[in-house]
Amino acid sequence: MKGKYTVILERNEDGGFTVYVPALPGCISQGDTAEEALVNIKEAIEGYLEAVEELGKPLPVEIEVEIPA
Repeated sequence: MKGKYTVILERNEDGGFTVYVPALPGCISQGDTAEEALVNIKEAIEGYLEAVEELGKPLPVEIEVEIPA
């Protein structure tokens, strides 16, 4: 996998987990456990990046912003 992306892992009220990548719009997955959700999002990220490359578009870059205290 190219680059590093922040993922957000959220526990669902009805069980399981949803995980998404803010830098990759629409890149979302889920799993019954946190571990399963993270494995699934890794596969989703790889597929997302492959599709972007096939379209000839630049790979998304995550932007880090520091907020002064």
